[in-house]
Amino acid sequence: MMALTFLGTGDVRQVPVYGCDCSACVAARADERLRRRPCSALLEVQGSKGKKTKGQEFAGKNQRLLIDGGLTDLAERFQPGDLQAILLTHYHVDHVQGLFHLRWGLNDRIPVYGPDDREGCADLLKHPGLLDFRPPSEAFKAFRLGDVQVTPLPLNHSKPTFGYLFECGRQRIAYLTDTVGLPQATADFLASLTDLTLVIDCSHPPASAPPRNHNDLNMVLDIHRQLQSKTTWLTHISHEMDRWLQLHSLPDGVCVAQDGESFIVGSG
Repeated sequence: MMALTFLGTGDVRQVPVYGCDCSACVAARADERLRRRPCSALLEVQGSKGKKTKGQEFAGKNQRLLIDGGLTDLAERFQPGDLQAILLTHYHVDHVQGLFHLRWGLNDRIPVYGPDDREGCADLLKHPGLLDFRPPSEAFKAFRLGDVQVTPLPLNHSKPTFGYLFECGRQRIAYLTDTVGLPQATADFLASLTDLTLVIDCSHPPASAPPRNHNDLNMVLDIHRQLQSKTTWLTHISHEMDRWLQLHSLPDGVCVAQDGESFIVGSG
């Protein structure tokens, strides 16, 4: 069984945006539940009791995998040993800023996986501390973290960026942020799968002109139809998108994620 919790669902500005008095930002200041922090998630997997095999150092244990490290309070949220690995989508600061403090902690090292970006972010790769940056992942080359098979998926962004397909038994979650549309190879790969739950960047409301670095809702709905996902969750949401959502509804099967919200993909 896999459970995914949205730790943060905002874009780089977060919600509320500093100095903004739009209806979405005013609402978020009044109601903590409407705030959006840096985009990240926690994948929790109930370990099987099967015999551990080579490459499955966490097999048989309950696993907690952090997707992106942009939250600035990681050292308070997680105790030593809580996280079995960190998966980075890319090295923009809002996705890695929490690692700068975490790295200087004491205790066991934490494996970190991500795309091949030799520049990384500031001196994070040069001075990793307790962060164990593994060799860059390869697109479409699956690897195992305990009971979970992880497949890195190329995305369209201004830095080298991966989404990730998580598979446990017959259950599948594709986590796709940051991106504008999908590369054809990624779209074709996901379209070949069944029983897919999709989490995807939807930074902008419907727009007449194509967005530059992040999806608008029109693009997301096209991807939702193309991949025929069971459920599509929207994340990496801006205050403009929240303002649009105050006045409009979404099609069946498409849900807006909120910080702290979780969903479970069954035990198949």
